[in-house]
Amino acid sequence: MALNPFIRRDNPHLLVVSMTGVKMGDRLVQVGCAHGGRLAAIAGKVGLSGRAVLVAPDDASAARAGKAASDAGVLVEIEVAPPTRLPVEDDAFDLAVVDETGGLLATMRPEDRVAAIRELARVLRPGGRVVIVGAATRGGFGALLTRAQSGPPFVASGQATLALEADGFKGARMLAEREGLIFVEGIKPR
Repeated sequence: MALNPFIRRDNPHLLVVSMTGVKMGDRLVQVGCAHGGRLAAIAGKVGLSGRAVLVAPDDASAARAGKAASDAGVLVEIEVAPPTRLPVEDDAFDLAVVDETGGLLATMRPEDRVAAIRELARVLRPGGRVVIVGAATRGGFGALLTRAQSGPPFVASGQATLALEADGFKGARMLAEREGLIFVEGIKPR
């Protein structure tokens, strides 16, 4: 039964939790919150021995995250600030997750996007990882409509990998594309 791909899983965020590699005791910062349940699933893995912080770009994202965390019984510190000025300490986190599924980075001016990536490097400890979760490019007729309006998404186009490499992250690469999501990872040098 477990190998049957047609059976729905109990946890719809299992893929995201697995791809981020978050574990008990990690210090996690998430930037952006397009989906509160996804945040709660990731933050729930750090447990009481870890720390989970969300930096939401606006009050609506913060409210969505707060409700999801409360519903899941997960402790998350929520800050409202732009991704270009993260209100957290230097070298304080093991893992940074950027929820790009809502187009947070894609809608920024290029210089602000560079500032946001540099902020991720600032808050990660040496050897820390950043995982950017983006929406995959649509196929079929939906792709024609989407591309005509906005072009390929920031992560799907490869721009996220290039941005991480340009700001000093090592081993920047696309980890996977599954279930409509793309995962890009980079490691802060030691």
